[in-house]
Amino acid sequence: MQMLILLKINNMKTKNLFFPTLRESPSEAEVISHRLMIKSGLIRKVASGVYNWLPLGVKILRKVENIVREEMNSFGGQEVLMPMVQPGELWKETERWHEYGKELLVFKDRHEREFCLGPTHEEVITDLLRKEVKSHKQLPVTLYQIQTKFRDEIRPRFGVMRSREFLMKDAYSFDLTKESLDLSYQNMKKAYVKIFDRLGLDYRVVKADTGEIGGSDSEEIHVLANTGEDLLVFSNESDFASNVELILKEGEDPESLIGKPSPDGKGTLEIKKGIEVGHIFKLGTKYSESMNFKIQIENENRFLEMGCYGIGISRIVAASIEQNNDEKGIIWPKALSPFDVCIIEVNPKNDEKVSKECKKLYDNFIDQGLDVLWDNRDQGPGVKFSDMELIGIPNLVTISKKTIENKHFEFKTREEEKGVHLSLNELLKKIKG
Repeated sequence: MQMLILLKINNMKTKNLFFPTLRESPSEAEVISHRLMIKSGLIRKVASGVYNWLPLGVKILRKVENIVREEMNSFGGQEVLMPMVQPGELWKETERWHEYGKELLVFKDRHEREFCLGPTHEEVITDLLRKEVKSHKQLPVTLYQIQTKFRDEIRPRFGVMRSREFLMKDAYSFDLTKESLDLSYQNMKKAYVKIFDRLGLDYRVVKADTGEIGGSDSEEIHVLANTGEDLLVFSNESDFASNVELILKEGEDPESLIGKPSPDGKGTLEIKKGIEVGHIFKLGTKYSESMNFKIQIENENRFLEMGCYGIGISRIVAASIEQNNDEKGIIWPKALSPFDVCIIEVNPKNDEKVSKECKKLYDNFIDQGLDVLWDNRDQGPGVKFSDMELIGIPNLVTISKKTIENKHFEFKTREEEKGVHLSLNELLKKIKG
């Protein structure tokens, strides 16, 4: 019963759905994802780099979150929720208060205490663990959260691709030894591969610079797209992949790498642009030392070995659109589509039989466990098809007086121009795949 209730909450009729679509492209949109997210009613701008997420956008965000959460939990990650507002004294312990730069938005409360809006949570999580972990028997531990972050970008652009406020999954592992950290890091990497496989995206895991976060080993996950800001080089026959700058000699043209043998001896090199959607780091003792977090074992005090692992939840939505679109709108991978199927009701005002048949099919789809949208607006079929193609619903079923008379359903997929006539069993088989 509980599952059925949840399914009915997920399903929707368009008369009740708030999705303000636009016919014209917004003038401020610089990239495809920004344009289509505004046109399809996923987001609306509040201020530079700050956006409202509307119902369809939130629905897609939750789908990403759920996949991330399931894979994080599957290998022993435990979910926490840390505050967005962080005390300045923690950042001063690690000396990042001044090092981080102007992306760190700082302010004072009424008592003149300094705080910042968290762009990341290494200090807060280390402070939490140093207060609570007193024995090596409590280790290893990996904690994660899905939380809003804020970085005061000098030039926010590309919609939610490079915004100031964004949704992120960040995880932190704590281990007693380097060998144990290696295991935590590899487990996290495996979880990331599963996450991006499930999301249905074309991506690469690439060697990367540790940057301002610090530490030793670092790898990034990039969704391949022409609008990506990073240039990637990778083998056409193996898992070798890297940011171009890590293997490029001074003065060398990146294009000169194309076709050269891969450094791992397998295949030749290709170059493509990528959008960074995930990053994993071995931090080592960088934060445990600066914050004096150590555990006594065998008459020795050891600073803990730490790893941190991020996934840009909101950026994944934009990156997916950059990779999957056409002139009509968005083409979602199956895992991210806001609905599995849309029922398009033709002439709902004037034909009660059509409405009854739509209701019958709507209930049938729900019973089959499908996430269904019923377009019962007082609009022509052309408008309905345009909107559903714009927002990327993968399966469209049309019910009209004619289809009822001919005892069939008219079905087409998002990418097909023409529909086919199917019975109910054929229809269910097609949609459930």
